[in-house]
Amino acid sequence: RRVIMAQRPPAPRGRNPEQTGQAAWMATEKVNAELFTLTYGAIVRQVLHDYEDCVEDVNKKLDSMGFEIGCRLVEDFLAKTSTARCGDFKETAEVVAKVGLRLFLGIGTRVGDWNPEGTECVITLDTNPLADFVELPEKYRDLSYSQMLCGVIRGALEMVSVRVTCEWARDALRGGDGYALRLRFVEYITHEMPEFD
Repeated sequence: RRVIMAQRPPAPRGRNPEQTGQAAWMATEKVNAELFTLTYGAIVRQVLHDYEDCVEDVNKKLDSMGFEIGCRLVEDFLAKTSTARCGDFKETAEVVAKVGLRLFLGIGTRVGDWNPEGTECVITLDTNPLADFVELPEKYRDLSYSQMLCGVIRGALEMVSVRVTCEWARDALRGGDGYALRLRFVEYITHEMPEFD
């Protein structure tokens, strides 16, 4: 017989996501913001150099690098926050926005613009620390400079069996009004358990 592991019911929560995110942020050792921003900028510059300024390939590479980081970062997230499994995608988006982005980037966010099915939303960032001190030259107008963040979110959620797409809905570096991510639910990933005799 095959046993397929489905989504577990959510465990009871003691705090709302905003309180959890703030508590985790306060308990975490901080890194100098300018150092973080400049290090990220050096990574983007090196990827641009490696891909000979092919912006489309650079966007894909930044997303891929972020995905790999997210796959590893989720363990740290779970250990620091003791977050229980989310009951639905709306709760997942709230935890990503209010706990994850607060914990790792120290930023405030708002979740809104839900579609009627509850499978797509926009996470508006109060600020984007990855883009501090950054101005893109005209030849990089299509560069999704902070694309690594989309990959991190996708990778982390995939490790907890939630497949999503994530893209920038608004990007001030590309002429947008502030910064916002569009998060779209794709599917819950089921895992087959091995058969035992």
